[in-house]
Amino acid sequence: MLQATVKLCCGIAHDHLRRLPGLKLTAVAAIQRDVRGLVLSGSHQLPSEIPCYIQRLMGKDAARCTEPGGDVSTHRFSSTDLSYIHQGERALQRALSILQHPPSWQAEAVLVKAPEPISFTCHKSSGAFGGAGLTWCCAPQDAGAAVSSAVLPGLGRVFRVEAVLAAPVGRLHRELFEELEQMPRWNPSLSRVEVLQRLGEDTLVTHEVTATSPVGRRDFVSVRHRRRAQAAVYLVGTAARLERLPAQEDCVRAETRLSCIALQPLAGDPGCTRVTWLLSVDLKGWIPAAVTDRVLPRCQADFIGHLRRHLSATARP
Repeated sequence: MLQATVKLCCGIAHDHLRRLPGLKLTAVAAIQRDVRGLVLSGSHQLPSEIPCYIQRLMGKDAARCTEPGGDVSTHRFSSTDLSYIHQGERALQRALSILQHPPSWQAEAVLVKAPEPISFTCHKSSGAFGGAGLTWCCAPQDAGAAVSSAVLPGLGRVFRVEAVLAAPVGRLHRELFEELEQMPRWNPSLSRVEVLQRLGEDTLVTHEVTATSPVGRRDFVSVRHRRRAQAAVYLVGTAARLERLPAQEDCVRAETRLSCIALQPLAGDPGCTRVTWLLSVDLKGWIPAAVTDRVLPRCQADFIGHLRRHLSATARP
């Protein structure tokens, strides 16, 4: 039914209307904008992949459509650029589907360094990291980050961290997207972040290199995409292929299956933001999945801690 309706509205069901690209483009833009609005508002009647389905149905013409606040506006993008933009859109729709229809999340244990203050009972680990100074415990609530996980089809284990940060959505949006290359200044787990391409206002192709860690150094090539919906902001990322940037000699090229940071104003206090971060990563190399499942929750909790300290240190009076 949807396919027939779209074809009718776009004027491609009749040969004499195929010669009217302006009508077709206008119709596709209007339908895609309205349908995406329903998806973002949480309608349970529409699958989240419908906006991308409309693009596939219309082919190259849909890629040229213009919509308010959207990335794709003219023919200035190459087919490769458009594939990155559409990849970001698909990652966004997948993340929204998880957020709107959450699975059964299970609380995660988090690996904590001994020097950090711990206000609850924990026990020493004897797993792959085994060494001194590492303990297993539940994510400390007073640290403001709760970590959980679920196994999802096509993604494997997805980790979710939830926190409330004392900064408005706009400030976090700026730190995590617009000023992305400055992140290593306050996040010691990263040694370099570079924006390789800016595709419109909402899509980036980036290269990130981690600092040395117990699992070695990793680098990531990612498509990053943002969507602003009412007062919320969604920042998504997924692995990208970039032939001109082969794997670095001293790094293992890892892949982000899906990353999504949802920023929403805290109810009753718009000066604070509720952060929900979904993450699924393949670290590649020799690392077993069991070790990855222990490292990633710690990395997420550390990230929130570094971000919290950065916001506090740079807060304006």
